[in-house]
Amino acid sequence: MHDIRTLRDDPQAFDAAMARRGLSGVSDKVLKIDEARRAAIHAAETAKAEQNAASKQVGAAKAAGDEAKFEELRALVAAKKAEVARMETEAKGLDQELTDLLLTLPNVLDDAVPAGRDDTENKEIHRWGTPRSFDFKPLEHYQLPAAQGLDFATAGKLSGARFVVLRGAMARLHRALAQFMLDLHTAEHGLSETNAPVLVREEAMYGTNQLPKFAEDSYQTTNGWWLIPTSEVTLTNSVRESTLEEAELPIRLTAHSLCFRSEAGSAGKDTAGMLRQHQFEKVEMVSITHPDQSEAEHRRMTDCAKAVLERLGLPYRVMLLCEGDTGFGARRTHDLEVWLPGQDTYREISSVSNTGAFQARRMNARFRPSAGGKPEFVHTLNGSGLAVGRTLIAVLENGQQQDGSVELPEALHPYLGGRTRVTAEGILA
Repeated sequence: MHDIRTLRDDPQAFDAAMARRGLSGVSDKVLKIDEARRAAIHAAETAKAEQNAASKQVGAAKAAGDEAKFEELRALVAAKKAEVARMETEAKGLDQELTDLLLTLPNVLDDAVPAGRDDTENKEIHRWGTPRSFDFKPLEHYQLPAAQGLDFATAGKLSGARFVVLRGAMARLHRALAQFMLDLHTAEHGLSETNAPVLVREEAMYGTNQLPKFAEDSYQTTNGWWLIPTSEVTLTNSVRESTLEEAELPIRLTAHSLCFRSEAGSAGKDTAGMLRQHQFEKVEMVSITHPDQSEAEHRRMTDCAKAVLERLGLPYRVMLLCEGDTGFGARRTHDLEVWLPGQDTYREISSVSNTGAFQARRMNARFRPSAGGKPEFVHTLNGSGLAVGRTLIAVLENGQQQDGSVELPEALHPYLGGRTRVTAEGILA
């Protein structure tokens, strides 16, 4: 969320920032509500002062036996009390209107974010690995004989489209990938493993900007809980309504969790296989940092995600997202895209974003500077490290052999009891 004082101080700069997001004339609308709100607050305070002054005079008139003056002042006090209540209600309503409007406005983009309308104008900033040359036509993951443990038919009977049941080698490989990611992040990257609920209160979804804008993309239970679209929600909100000591920063967290998304805006996209699911698993990374350190932390978190792909030997590229493709809450985002030979293209497997103080202001998450002074908002960052199902897809497609089997990355062998491949019959061997 945005600081209204910043907007008041320089509305032209704010409008220029929102123009990069495709919005125009924002400051006028915000400031009109803000001015009306401040006027209502001032009127309520003035009426309250007049009420208090009249209340003092009521006692004096009573003591002096001036009944006419007493009745006049008592009526004035009652009128002022009603006026105060009316003005306070008006101010409260305008305050909520202002908050609701600010909650719908996206984050201000970093100066380094390139211009562009959509993902075709993202900028490649790094590439690793060389896509393998095949002497046969590579298949997509769901076509591979080795991947017969991906059971979409049973999932369809149980839950419908965009779900999958994992069996045998596929279930074991999926579990191994998540375990490998967690071990790497905790042992070598300094992240603290966390296991948190997947059901959260509405305030948590507001805190990490899933609400109100993306309500249709998430699932809500009948008693008001929301199913998390990613454990970014729980990890980041773990510091909501807190004032940390500067010495506690940075806080670096990771979690392996179920994630739930309605995919409301993706009708007809990636319907084959398990690339885009309503329920999936992800290993998430979240950092809570000092504002001066968030840019360096963004690079560090990107390196953490890159390390997972490199250990697995999966070719990838890193894209700096352009204005039109950067998410609502992000100042700047790096997308990691893994090579999928079955599709003959790179596909997103991780997004690592720096949100600055945008989420912290929504959560009221601050830190107390060690040198003294007023508490400041922390900066929050999040990123996939990685999406487990998409990593499974990449491992299968990049390791496929002509006979229908799949050779597995060496980094996974210890997690699979020393087994190194999935046979064309779908068995770990």
